[in-house]
Order: sequence, then C-alpha cells, then structure tokens
Amino acid sequence: MSPSNPRLGIALMVATTFVFAMQDGISRHLAGEYNVLMIVMIRYWFFAAFVIAVASYKAGGVKAAAQTSQPLIQAFRGALLALEICVTVLAFVLLGLVESHAIFACYPLIIAALSGPVLGERVGRLRWMAIGVGFIGILIILQPGLRVFSPAALIALLAALMFALYGLLTRYVARRDSAATSFFWTGTVGAAVMTLIGVWAWEPMSAADWRWMALLCITGAFGHFLLIKVYEVSEASAVQPFAYLQLVFASGLGMLVFNEDLHANVAIGAAVVTAAGIFTLWRERVAQ
Repeated sequence: MSPSNPRLGIALMVATTFVFAMQDGISRHLAGEYNVLMIVMIRYWFFAAFVIAVASYKAGGVKAAAQTSQPLIQAFRGALLALEICVTVLAFVLLGLVESHAIFACYPLIIAALSGPVLGERVGRLRWMAIGVGFIGILIILQPGLRVFSPAALIALLAALMFALYGLLTRYVARRDSAATSFFWTGTVGAAVMTLIGVWAWEPMSAADWRWMALLCITGAFGHFLLIKVYEVSEASAVQPFAYLQLVFASGLGMLVFNEDLHANVAIGAAVVTAAGIFTLWRERVAQ
C-alpha cells in the first residue's frame, strides 16, 4: 500500500525532530564529561541491537536484511555515519547546539549541489540559485573574518559535509537495496567501527550519567522508530521540510539548558539557510 496520510506523517516528523533534539542535548552533556568516542560507541551498541531486533521481526529475518549486492558501499555508508556522529557531537561540545545546528542545516544544500556529479541527477537553475543563497546564509552565520576560520565552525561544516555524503550514498544504494537493508548495515557496521575505535577511550561513568546514557540510547532507538513510521505513512518529499524543526528544538534546548546565546547573525543566517533548503526540497519534489 502506498503512503496516503501526509498529516500523520508530518505529526510524526515533528515528534521525531523533537526526540532527536533531546538526543542531541543529552549527547552534548555526556560528551562534555566523557570521551566522545565512548559515548557514541555505547549509543551504537544499543542502536545495533535495535536494528537487529527490527530485522528479526521482518520477513526473512536478519539474513534477508543483510543481503546486498553492494556490500562495500553499504559498509562505507555505515562507517561514515558513525564517524559523522562523532564529529557532530564534538561540534556540540565546542560550538554549542545553537550554532552547530545552524551550520549543519546546510546539508540538504550540499546534497543538492553534489547530486549531479555523484548521482547524475539534473540540478536546475532555480535550485542552483537556492544553493547559492543558502551558502550566503552560512557566511552570515560564520561572519567571515571573525569565525570562518574557527576550528569549531569548521568541525560543524565537516559534519554537514559528511552527512550530505551519507545522504547521497543512501540514495545511491536505494536503487538496488531496500530501506530495511540499508538500515541494517547502518546500525551493524556503525557499531563495529565504533567498537574498534571507541573501546580504547573507555572511562568510568557515574551512576547518574549512566542513567543519562540509557536515556540517550532509548531516545536514539525511539527516534529511528518514529522515522520509520513517518515514511510508512507519508511520502518523504511531503514531510522532509519539517525536519528543519530539529534546528528550532535543539536551539531552544541549547538556550534553556546550556545557557547558549542566539546571536542575530546566527538567527538570520539560519533563517536564510532553512528557507533555501525548503525551497530546494520543494523544487526537487516538483521535478520528480
């Protein structure tokens, strides 16, 4: 049955972005106290268990979910996302949730810009104009001459670039693999990679922070569960613009909980980037 309930899809996407924003806040707290690699590793252990459990309940089980004709690309995708999460969480600690998310919001524009050379998709004149406007928004946020060469700002930009590449590769593998297969490889390969590099960063954690760690794992699994439901009931193009609400929720959390400031240049730049991104998504939907 094809997706047919866009209102429910939008409501679920709003809930998803809220859960993911809470996850970002918990990650920021824990990574401020402990090694980022360890935090992401533990999070991925729970994520991998969730992915395997989901695969087990589907027809064909784990064997069917793992079956792919492009294992190298799938493995690279999984590893790339795991490393991107490490970079993103590091940006949260060094730059804060508000500015990190404002910069990270440019990733759909990077996907649009690279979809031509990577996927062979046609990018029209209006979408190129939107991409250009979006990157002007990024310059407004970074304030050239003041923060553009800040390592923290570059870390957030690197995270956006890595996530955009992950998104492009996800589109590429979707031509031959199901979403369930990509989801399985994302969780299992990510867990393997993080275990290899994160186990060396292990350090004792307080009982209180273990509770936060448990909540981080639960919000991660619940967020992905909601996201699966989003795409079961509605088309991706109808709900994707609402994913930008994560910027709003995470920024609010950063200001309320972590006492971060929302500077005028960040607010203006984020608004420009978001508007350009939503226009790009709309043009992509029209072109389909």
